[in-house]
Amino acid sequence: MTLFEDIRILCELPGVSGREEPIREYIISQLPEGVSYETDALGNLYVEKKGAKRPKNKVVLFAHMDEVGLMITYITDDGYLKFDEIGGIDPAVLIGRTVRLECGLVGVISLKALHLCEGDEDKKILPIRELCIDIGAKDRAEAEKYVALGSYAVYRSDYVEFGGSRVKMKALDDRFGCALMLDLIRSDLEYDTTFVFTVQEEVGARGAAAGAFTTTPDIAVILETTTAGDICGVEGDRRACVLGDGPVISYMDRGTVYDHGLYRLAMDTAKEQGIPAQTKTLVAGGNDSSSIQRTGAGSRVLAISAPTRYLHSPVDVLDRNDVENMQKLLKVLLPKLAEEA
Repeated sequence: MTLFEDIRILCELPGVSGREEPIREYIISQLPEGVSYETDALGNLYVEKKGAKRPKNKVVLFAHMDEVGLMITYITDDGYLKFDEIGGIDPAVLIGRTVRLECGLVGVISLKALHLCEGDEDKKILPIRELCIDIGAKDRAEAEKYVALGSYAVYRSDYVEFGGSRVKMKALDDRFGCALMLDLIRSDLEYDTTFVFTVQEEVGARGAAAGAFTTTPDIAVILETTTAGDICGVEGDRRACVLGDGPVISYMDRGTVYDHGLYRLAMDTAKEQGIPAQTKTLVAGGNDSSSIQRTGAGSRVLAISAPTRYLHSPVDVLDRNDVENMQKLLKVLLPKLAEEA
């Protein structure tokens, strides 16, 4: 199985926060023989990979399994489904989208037709609580045969490669990171390494706190995606990072000030090896680092991310070259973290 085959399969699976079972089961099914693993009460998956040597520093890699999605909260008399968001979703990306419900049915997120709008209705983006999912049910009784309150829905999206090196799919945040860790687990590692596939990152990095408490890392490396603003209408520092310029090494985001020594080591290693890398020109976003850094006695944290456009939408887009350069960087950086940091 190649890295991009894993990315495609993982992204196609549903796995909203708190319901990550399909992702966890796939990862376990792909672990090589001789690798030990366990889970905790929250659903985090811990994998221990033996290397050729024992490290001076305990290095633990983290990536989260969950994706944003929708939770069904009400069924109208007409059979439409009301919902709330699981994680951060811009209502603008939902309108007219197709979703797949937990029961397997496909639905569409409805919007009043333009010619039926009154006043300035056509100029407003409705809040999530005013949107509905249409599953073709004639009334509440028919909808209730298939859909229960508290069940979930995820974007329905196809894996597409385009533009030479670009990949489009839902849930690249953070199935990409999960696939990258799985790729490392399958490889020959120089040092013993722990991997934590976390749950519930999108609703407050909850699984990461338990993961850090359990593994007590000296150094935690978070493998993620991060928002690339190199899109139409965005200029200068607001672009944050761009596709094709290599993995993003963060110095700070809205939840974490990263360890400066680790940041410099990662940037210097990339430069020494001729591996493209970049940092962000904007302090924004966050990830599991915020919980990991302050759990227990604390950990030194480093985040390395793939720049990704349109995060938390059905059309996340990343560049294969950035992924491959992130692979290269990790292979030369992890031994340094184990011994030199």
